[in-house]
Amino acid sequence: MDIPKNILEQSNKWIQDPFDADTQNLVKELLTSSPKELEDAFYRNLEFGTGGMRGIMGVGTNRINKYTLGKNTQGLSQYLKQSFPNEQIKVAIAYDCRHNSKSLAKVVADVFSANGIKVFLFEDLRPTPELSFAVRYLNCHAGIVLTASHNPPEYNGYKVYWQDGGQLVPPQDKEIIQVIDSLDYSDILFDSNPGLIEYIGTEIDEAFAKSSIENATFNLPEGARENLKIVYTSLHGTSIKAIPNVLEKAGYTNVNIVAEQAEPNGDFPTVKSPNPEEPEALQMAIDLANETNADIVIGTDPDSDRLGIAVRDNEGKMILLNGNQAMVVMTAFLLEQWKRDGKLEGKKHFIGSTIVSTPMILALAEAYEVDCKVGLTGFKWIAKFIKDFPEQKFIGGGEESFGYMVGDAVRDKDAVASTLLICEIAAIAKASGSSVYKELQNLYADFGYYKEHLISLTKKGKDGAEEIAKMMTELRNNPLKEIAGERVVFVEDYQSSIATNLFSNETEPLFLPKSNVLIYYLEDGSKICARPSGTEPKIKFYFSTNTPIENVEEIKDADEYLTDKIQRIINDMNLN
Repeated sequence: MDIPKNILEQSNKWIQDPFDADTQNLVKELLTSSPKELEDAFYRNLEFGTGGMRGIMGVGTNRINKYTLGKNTQGLSQYLKQSFPNEQIKVAIAYDCRHNSKSLAKVVADVFSANGIKVFLFEDLRPTPELSFAVRYLNCHAGIVLTASHNPPEYNGYKVYWQDGGQLVPPQDKEIIQVIDSLDYSDILFDSNPGLIEYIGTEIDEAFAKSSIENATFNLPEGARENLKIVYTSLHGTSIKAIPNVLEKAGYTNVNIVAEQAEPNGDFPTVKSPNPEEPEALQMAIDLANETNADIVIGTDPDSDRLGIAVRDNEGKMILLNGNQAMVVMTAFLLEQWKRDGKLEGKKHFIGSTIVSTPMILALAEAYEVDCKVGLTGFKWIAKFIKDFPEQKFIGGGEESFGYMVGDAVRDKDAVASTLLICEIAAIAKASGSSVYKELQNLYADFGYYKEHLISLTKKGKDGAEEIAKMMTELRNNPLKEIAGERVVFVEDYQSSIATNLFSNETEPLFLPKSNVLIYYLEDGSKICARPSGTEPKIKFYFSTNTPIENVEEIKDADEYLTDKIQRIINDMNLN
């Protein structure tokens, strides 16, 4: 195939100084033998998405490598100096179990130190939430974690945190990108200043564990924690460095770890995907739970910011909770505990959610008379609420993609404290003759039955990106008027910041930041959201339906009714 002129121009820059010989040889190899791969490696610059910057490792502007991360770090260094003049700038850096994470973290540390910035570099891999905690604990101006979360093994990434411990949000991300884009690769200062790099570990670990226990444990009946049988898997990731220790310190002594998945390994050899959203990822843990008659299964993704949970249903079978169910159970428990402790003061407290998560969270907020702040997808927006509303106290919050945050000590989704919280819920339920599953059923009886579903379509490479863009353009320019026999009432377009009433054609502004998201609201209360992923080559469709019920006996029929409704919506939108 002919190589486009712009691709040739970009790639030719990478076969000369300042790029090292290995990089130059790899680019030359792509030029001669893999023009399609070359195009994908150079057709764009990697961009900050919902959860930072992620990409396939390799040579090129659209890849994770020492030069793309070095340029990002050089730009961030200069931005930090502009933002904090006449200060000794401090940055914390962590990394996960992925291939090259440790060496790339050292490259990032070298560049910061070469720019005169003090660096606290974790001595070994650590969970992402511990990095968020460390930023505030060490009074840093920023933090970096090298991770690609639950992406496949060929990926790595770079998350940037600000001094509040939350990830970058607009307009800062765009301002930093402008600085980065103004640089040449020859501007990167790679020569380390070792005197500015300090290795950290045990002290932060202990403080992080103490904070997790303070935020996520409650007054339980005597023996309740010892009586809970837990199976836990780190899915070859970083949580093995924190969760067993935190559970033990909190008093959970009956914990079985899936040994085959306990060793950190960037190949994730026992799973197709190290994503606890995928049922297959937790199968080994569920098998062990059935062997040991465990009450609960918990699995975390490689950087330990999200968790999957399995519990026993009323027949004793292990079932997986989806992210919406987990966040509802955890939020309801926190609200009830705060209420019993006399700590709730109405709108002085708030919980957090996202526009693609279950609306059931709004019903909980109304019942407990607290504020519920709903932001765009990604925990950086929940963290921003904490920063923007210091007069209100944050209780907890979550999103449908298996993330939850307990309190404000960590400003990102946190599988460590969340694991402890769900164990507290399971332990107190078991002690009172109930279960996590029964508690969820009781919530449905109180607030109505909600059922959500997610379809994620993978479209790789340049062609895939164009296909995703075309799908969004079609949905935006030719909005559906009726779906599965139900009229569309509202369309919210977060890119144009306009909500349109299709009955009256009246419009009103949306006050969240601009984002490439469309939400359709149907006449029967169903909700459909279309959103390209900010960190993966995917477009996601989120479906939310609900129906009132009087008691738990009606759940089975309600589930069948809503399952059928969701399938009719999927069929009508040709998303099979």
